[in-house]
Amino acid sequence: MYKTAFIFPGQGSQYVGMLKDLAQDYPIVMASFQEASDILGYNLLNLLLNGPSDKLNQTCKTQPAVLVSSIAIYRLLKQYGIKNPILMAGHSLGEYSALVCGGVLQFADAVKLVELRGKLMQDIVKKENYAMQAIIGLDNALVQQICKENGRNQIVAPASFNSRKQTVIAGNIEAVKRVANVCKIAGAKHIVYLPISVPSHCIIMKPAAEKLATLLKNMHMTKPYIPIINNVDVKIEFDPNIIRDALVRQLYNTVRWQEIIEKMLKININQFIEIGPNKILTGLMKSMSNNIKSLAVNNINSFFIALKTMDVL
Repeated sequence: MYKTAFIFPGQGSQYVGMLKDLAQDYPIVMASFQEASDILGYNLLNLLLNGPSDKLNQTCKTQPAVLVSSIAIYRLLKQYGIKNPILMAGHSLGEYSALVCGGVLQFADAVKLVELRGKLMQDIVKKENYAMQAIIGLDNALVQQICKENGRNQIVAPASFNSRKQTVIAGNIEAVKRVANVCKIAGAKHIVYLPISVPSHCIIMKPAAEKLATLLKNMHMTKPYIPIINNVDVKIEFDPNIIRDALVRQLYNTVRWQEIIEKMLKININQFIEIGPNKILTGLMKSMSNNIKSLAVNNINSFFIALKTMDVL
């Protein structure tokens, strides 16, 4: 018998054309994008389907796009009778998707909140060049050590421990490139540039986090009805004030995704449903273990597979 967790992707999972077939065939998906468009003041679905990609990749546009995509898919699954999972978690921005689906945040509030979050983050990077890259094939601890030894008075640090052999780094572009080169010499198999316009989850984002705290203070939140493991502490919290604080700290601290998945596995979660564009988190699952059952739901075919997997069809 399967014990299921829902997981939600973050920034970097976006691409032009995502959710095209679901939006065309299912009114609840289209309605979700229309609702978000009314809130944002522009046609969000048109941006998803037609781009251009450089506009979609702007942080203040990416964050609502990914959030609404995940929630639209979740709403569709629920409409067809998918049962609640035992646990949920979201990677970075995906934590906001989980909080909406878990009943903590209202959809309209979350859409506006992540747009403003994106703008706060973009405001930080107007005067300098920053970057994020994924280091694949080296232990997390070694990448962290290389960051410490090669900063040279610039900022570069682990932004996310995605798996034991994949670390995302963020910081000043020169320092990120320098660390990536050292990692390659040290044996990294791949260095992947991420289409993210801000250095998320490092100390550069501290001023943005302080402004985000003010927004969150006035944001209505309720106790989740599905447990959610947070990014920054790898804990399940039910107090809205603690959840707010964790979201603030998440912006300038490392995402501990590897530990989140390990925590789920320890309580015998044996099926993961990734809800959102692309299949990045599902790919990470396969890099952790061949025995983990994970399905990314992002189109009609995977939607029907999910219904069969969850015994709805």
